[in-house]
Amino acid sequence: MFLETLLLSFREIRRNIMRSGLTMLGIIIGVAAVIAMVTLGGGAQQKVSSDISGLGKNLLMVMPGGQQRGPSTGGALFKADDVQALERGVDGLDAIAPMSTSSVRAVYSNTNWTTTVSGVTNAYFKVRQWSLATGRIFDEAEERSGRTVCVIGATVRKNLFGQQDPIGARLRIGASSCQVIGLLESKGSSTFGSDQDDVVVLPLLAYQRRISGNDNISIIFLSARNGASIDKVKAAAEGLLRQRRHIVQGKTDDFHVQDMREIATLVEGTTALLTAFLGAVAAISLLVGGIGIMNIMLVSVTERTREIGIRLAIGAYEREVLMQFLVEAGSLSLAGGVIGIVIGLVISAVIAPLVGIPFVFNFSIIAIAFVFSAAVGVVFGYFPARNAARLDPIEALRYE
Repeated sequence: MFLETLLLSFREIRRNIMRSGLTMLGIIIGVAAVIAMVTLGGGAQQKVSSDISGLGKNLLMVMPGGQQRGPSTGGALFKADDVQALERGVDGLDAIAPMSTSSVRAVYSNTNWTTTVSGVTNAYFKVRQWSLATGRIFDEAEERSGRTVCVIGATVRKNLFGQQDPIGARLRIGASSCQVIGLLESKGSSTFGSDQDDVVVLPLLAYQRRISGNDNISIIFLSARNGASIDKVKAAAEGLLRQRRHIVQGKTDDFHVQDMREIATLVEGTTALLTAFLGAVAAISLLVGGIGIMNIMLVSVTERTREIGIRLAIGAYEREVLMQFLVEAGSLSLAGGVIGIVIGLVISAVIAPLVGIPFVFNFSIIAIAFVFSAAVGVVFGYFPARNAARLDPIEALRYE
């Protein structure tokens, strides 16, 4: 009996193929929108996690300025003595890397490019987990003497050297020049949109002598040892710096220690919330599609009143008529859901590489969309189906 009902339902769907297609349209749009939003949101979350982990493992950043005021305001910059005190006084450190940075115009031949120039020690490459594509990093003699050698990022190489090998070339940085000894592996854009590859890295002493003209240090990177408590390392660093800066209890710190785990949690939480919100907005289309199914099925019941009357008159049960219309509504909704899933995945696969995020196939959201689309058809198709099943056979046969 169910097979017969199924065949009758499919026959009616094929008989009005244009109307069936328009009925499915709302479901298709709704499911495609939900799939695309959630899939792209998942890709964005994965990109955020990857970018933050790429900044360095177990990483803390010590920056001047109170937490509420940001790193660039309130609080003196650090000195070499602060770095040495942290290195000696904080247990659980794997590496410590001071850095100073500024924006400078770099020139090679007749090409120039404004980039970020950073003065660092070799420990910087370790804490940032940044390897070289070619060349080498600074040797001990170059670090100690402040020799003007530099390692450049992929963006600087592209804009100043094109496809030319930059190793050995001399690059003018502001009023000084440096010899390129290494090319960094590309890291791409950071979570916050900045180009991490747009950088020229010099030994810290060379930067201080030739670029900044002072011995200030703007950021100190701390990398905790594997197995060490990052929270304890952070607390020890904060306590030591308070002591060195003579900050008494109750006074606001003029520096802050940023834990990369906090940034990861904040950004990932924000991305997840935004994805859920966009998914919920897109899901409204499913509601609209369900209302469209109900309206079309009500029209269908009106058009087929005599047919329903004949079926009831020759012995069909009300539940069979109810089932026929529910199967029609559910089939239309389910077909629209499948088409919407395919379209949503295609849209996600096309857009993801364009915006620089990975395509993440999420089976659970696809399963939910599939089940939900079928449920929409059954829920919104029930009222028309019930109306059809409750028709009086005599009145239905008289209907013109």
